[in-house]
Amino acid sequence: MTSTRLSASATLPGTSTALLTDHYELTMLQAALASGTAGRRSVFELFPRRLPEGRRYGVVAGVGRALDAIESFRFDPDVLAALGGVVDDATLSWLAEYRFQGSAWGYAEGEVYFPHSPLLTVEATFADAVLLETVLLSIYNHDSAIASAASRMTLAAGGRPCIEMGSRRTHEEAAVAAARAAYVAGFEATSNLAARARYGVPSTGTSAHAFTLLHDSERDAFHAQVASLGTGTTLLVDTYDIAEAVRVAVEVAGTGLGAVRIDSGDLGVLAHDVRRQLDELGAHQTKIIVTSDLDEFAIAALAAAPVDGYGVGTQLVTGSGAPTCGLVYKLVAREGDRGEMVSVAKQSIDKSSIGGRKYALRRRTVGGVAEAEVVGIGTPPVDDGDDRTLVTPLVLDGEIVGREPLAVARDRHRAAVAELPIAVQSMMKGEPAIPTLFE
Repeated sequence: MTSTRLSASATLPGTSTALLTDHYELTMLQAALASGTAGRRSVFELFPRRLPEGRRYGVVAGVGRALDAIESFRFDPDVLAALGGVVDDATLSWLAEYRFQGSAWGYAEGEVYFPHSPLLTVEATFADAVLLETVLLSIYNHDSAIASAASRMTLAAGGRPCIEMGSRRTHEEAAVAAARAAYVAGFEATSNLAARARYGVPSTGTSAHAFTLLHDSERDAFHAQVASLGTGTTLLVDTYDIAEAVRVAVEVAGTGLGAVRIDSGDLGVLAHDVRRQLDELGAHQTKIIVTSDLDEFAIAALAAAPVDGYGVGTQLVTGSGAPTCGLVYKLVAREGDRGEMVSVAKQSIDKSSIGGRKYALRRRTVGGVAEAEVVGIGTPPVDDGDDRTLVTPLVLDGEIVGREPLAVARDRHRAAVAELPIAVQSMMKGEPAIPTLFE
């Protein structure tokens, strides 16, 4: 992990993120400054009360993006100008000097989580910490939803590669974040070039139906693509008649054709037909890629089909039925009148929280299989020798210490899923794979 000091002279990774927040964060700040409580030491916790219905685990994603957002949370003159009429002059003067100087601990990117897992703990003054609520929730809720769906899809794929290709089905910036989150959760590549440029996610792609329709014949289109991209390219074969397209594709590219892509119809039946035809033509190594509104259930249904890879779009970038994780950011402890830390908790019906700073570990059997998510209140739970600590430093006294390459997050995710009970491999609805226990 690398560290970066947050200071007025820091080089900012892009424009300010300070306006990616809700109006009431600033009005709370103004009232707290006026009452003298803004400087009280506070502990906020970002956590899920539950998993989406039927899901057996969730995946933490967006940690690196959240750290970037904290670093760029600055009220420069243009941002302050946009806040005229929102808060008073005294608050604007305070915001002009804002730099997050607190600390944060949390689950590392790619880790799996369960109900009440303390995914992020922020300890700072109330003023420092409350301003980050909306942007942190926005990033964690979106990216973790995408990664959670992507993880189920890669599980269903059983080792066959999955490619993210949902850019045209969501907001242009959400598409970049979705590609990054999917990569963390095991996808091999993306169609999105911004994700490649910003985060180093491998990109891939060849042609769409429009390229075939542009040419006078399918044969002309295939000749043009192969001449430009080589015989290892992937030819789209369902613009007209699939069997005829496969025959022409092998005639044009030879038996060394890299792959064919099927984007419509009964993918399972067509995959068998195309595999048989390719083999008869001698193209034994030519792969079959399928696309067309796939989700984890459709991918699982294709397990017995001769499919070599999946392109996934709409269902991935919308969380496959769970577009948000329902994560919340709550004050769980704050400084008392005598300087002591006091646990606080929301008691609302159906929206209660548990007071006190949290710590967590994953309790495992001697064989390394996860048994429980153990959450300690106030003090870390005791490791019995086979357990794994989950909370790691991300920001310490204003210094980012939790940045890491995406490759590390991908490896972590793979290992975290591998230690879960085998029931997680089922796409059937069920209870969380392991219980959450409080100590």
